[in-house]
Amino acid sequence: MADPHSPNGPKGIYVLPFAETEHIKFRHLDLPYCEQSDFQKLDLYLPDGTTPDGGWPLIVFIHGGAWMQCDKRDIQIIGPLRLLERGYALASVNYRLSSEAIFPAQIFDVKAAIRMLRAKAGSFGLDPDRFAVWGCSAGAHLAALTGATNDVAVMEDLHMGYEGSSSSVQAVVDFYGPTKLDQMDEFMTQTQAGDIDHMMDGSPESRLLGGIPDSKPGHVIAANPETWITPKCPPFFFAHAPKDPIVPVQHSVMLSQKITAIAGEGQARLVFVENAGHAGPEFDVPELLEAVGDFLDHHLCVLPHCIAV
Repeated sequence: MADPHSPNGPKGIYVLPFAETEHIKFRHLDLPYCEQSDFQKLDLYLPDGTTPDGGWPLIVFIHGGAWMQCDKRDIQIIGPLRLLERGYALASVNYRLSSEAIFPAQIFDVKAAIRMLRAKAGSFGLDPDRFAVWGCSAGAHLAALTGATNDVAVMEDLHMGYEGSSSSVQAVVDFYGPTKLDQMDEFMTQTQAGDIDHMMDGSPESRLLGGIPDSKPGHVIAANPETWITPKCPPFFFAHAPKDPIVPVQHSVMLSQKITAIAGEGQARLVFVENAGHAGPEFDVPELLEAVGDFLDHHLCVLPHCIAV
């Protein structure tokens, strides 16, 4: 996770180095999906080649940064962009950060972006029936919450636009995302992998919720993907380091267990990334990205018009 005390971007937002994307032939940058904020924009990258019948399957990527920093174009997209070679389009989404708006603004933004992409799928050559969401850290929290709340009306704001389109997704990729925002320190005490500082005033969780988690029990419940898991939830792929010093690994373990218990075997896969911290190059290795690609191939290529690879 980037240092929140080292602002170098617009409005004092910390920005990691941007990924090199000039080589991508088909890209659409800074597409607005709403007009409430300058941050409500996304970048869309398309594979090089003839659009397949039915359109490209789409990965909607949500950047991390403690809900308070980083950008849709930074180096967090390097791994997901590699799946262009497997025939996946990629949309990288910015959303209102906690300095501008508190929860649930962030999930409303993500869902508005998905509705826009689905509404305009034909224009971009996308398959509206094959949307996956992938996030890292805080972005993984929003990705998991997006998938867990498919078709939950209270978790989106249709007044933001494209109300006639669905925000549902057919698969979720969650890299080291938090879930229980009031138990971060409790779990960190168990792993002894990082600092006990999540329940403090001014912590990322407190900034997101508009107060320390203990003072916002309703927001904590609503923000927890576990709250919303049903037998109809989409399949999840988790990757997490056992000694993650920022987001305790228990978050991914417990959410994957709940999905399995409620939705059934095979609906959640958890990969432990050994000798890694929070983020880092260990999460961009070919073996892990291939596993993510295989997961998406399996779960997004079950429709009649899809030719499995």
